[in-house]
Amino acid sequence: MRIVVLDGFTLNPGDLSWDELEALGDTTIHDRSAPAEVLERASGADAVLVNKVVLSSETIATLADLKYVGVLATGFNCVDTVAASAKGIPVCNVPTYGTRSVAQMTFAHVLELTQHVGHHDQTVRREGRWAASDDFCYWDHPLMELDGRTMGIVGLGRIGLATAELALAFGMNVVAYSPSDKQPPAGIRMVSLAELFEQSDVVSLHCPLTPDTENLVNAERLASMKSSAYLVNTSRGPLIDSEALAVALNSGQIAGAGLDVLEAEPPPREHPLYSAKNCHITPHIAWATQAARARLLNTAVENLAAFQNGKPQNVVNP
Repeated sequence: MRIVVLDGFTLNPGDLSWDELEALGDTTIHDRSAPAEVLERASGADAVLVNKVVLSSETIATLADLKYVGVLATGFNCVDTVAASAKGIPVCNVPTYGTRSVAQMTFAHVLELTQHVGHHDQTVRREGRWAASDDFCYWDHPLMELDGRTMGIVGLGRIGLATAELALAFGMNVVAYSPSDKQPPAGIRMVSLAELFEQSDVVSLHCPLTPDTENLVNAERLASMKSSAYLVNTSRGPLIDSEALAVALNSGQIAGAGLDVLEAEPPPREHPLYSAKNCHITPHIAWATQAARARLLNTAVENLAAFQNGKPQNVVNP
């Protein structure tokens, strides 16, 4: 079997091993592939693995030897699954690998917003303010104790539940919204979306991107939040109307935001949230702990091996 990885660098920049994948066939690994390079590089491959490289219907139709597509992620919108199904090609993703890592990053943003660790570190080490202080301590922003505060979780899947567990451990009250009817674990109260935005001191997004959730956080929803509340997004960038969020932050309509994702990645140099007040942005790294990436790679290898054995798993297309 000829295997081609079209964009493997973000998964494995050198701290993991491709050996188990390479044991499954003649393997070529590209760090990155520009759109113009996809057809040439994937030509003749039986199996193509992608992370964010787009496999369009035209590309899939052109690749005569293609029998399998592996997505090195949970989201699979980069692959035209309808076109793959029409050719009998299974598309397999990695549904669970970064649950704890993403929940951890969610709280990294929550703690930065409520404790301002990075800011105060800079005032001490770069600005010398502690050394020059008249008092034994100082703080530039209000410091929020999480105990007794309310966290609202939009989307109660694996990551939402893991985030809820952390919130409960901090002594927070947890409310959640989910379109499903499943019963939540003890300690989580289900509410409407409107109630969640109105009641929460921290709103954390953990839902998939669909036509119904695109721009879920818009000017109207931001206006319904407490002026002291924070918004955290470690899910999908287009869940938030960035222009509306920038206005809300700069006007003091909400207190701050922590974002690991934006609607375009990489984002433009003049993104409106770069200059927004009390907005912390990380470059889509919640998934990227070494432990999570190792699990992702292991599952991707297992997916391909299962296909080779005639029992494909984690298939996302009918």
